Amino acid sequence: MFRRGLILPQPAPYCFCMRRQWELEIRIADSFGSEGERITMTEHKELVSGDNYTADPQVRIGHVHLKVANLERSLRFYAGVLGLEVTMKMGDSAAFLSAGGYHHHIALNTWESLGGPPPAPGTTGLYHTAIVYPTRAVLAGALRRVIEAKIPLAGAADHGVSESIYLNDPDQNGVELYCDRPREQWPRSADGSLQMYTRRLDLHELLKEAPEVGSGPKDL
Repeated sequence: MFRRGLILPQPAPYCFCMRRQWELEIRIADSFGSEGERITMTEHKELVSGDNYTADPQVRIGHVHLKVANLERSLRFYAGVLGLEVTMKMGDSAAFLSAGGYHHHIALNTWESLGGPPPAPGTTGLYHTAIVYPTRAVLAGALRRVIEAKIPLAGAADHGVSESIYLNDPDQNGVELYCDRPREQWPRSADGSLQMYTRRLDLHELLKEAPEVGSGPKDL
């Protein structure tokens, strides 16, 4: 268990600012002095590894917040092609989108990235945002919209637990569109451990399940 007053080392002062509408600023100083107990990262690892804490099974990833270069361009992709609903906009600098009426599953902002280039290859950061679809047919419909929008695919795979389509958004952030297989069909070894794999996904067969609706992506 972590003790009250414990302060972990921070590599540098960190400032998080919500600009314009929200003048919220949080600063964490790179100073430890007498404000709390200082521990090394080795000691931190030992504290965590010796703890039996497990996250509540209801815990989930709530949303992804992306830095983008051009808000309207990104909205044409996430709302126009993928069909997510814009639930809120903050002027011309940020937007929040979701499916099914949730406040947001994806957020977009240009606060620090307006007109900026995509992240350079070989650097750390987001690998991809994964959007899960409820059925294979709904995934097939999303794939059809991507193809009709002439967005190139980066790959497609059967992972045993799921079927996945890979592409990039306008800022070259990776995007995965996938649907899960029923849990009882997940591949497992003799001891019950999960055995995911990467095999070819037949997109022609997948597209046969796409519903015949609409006339192509909107807002393009």
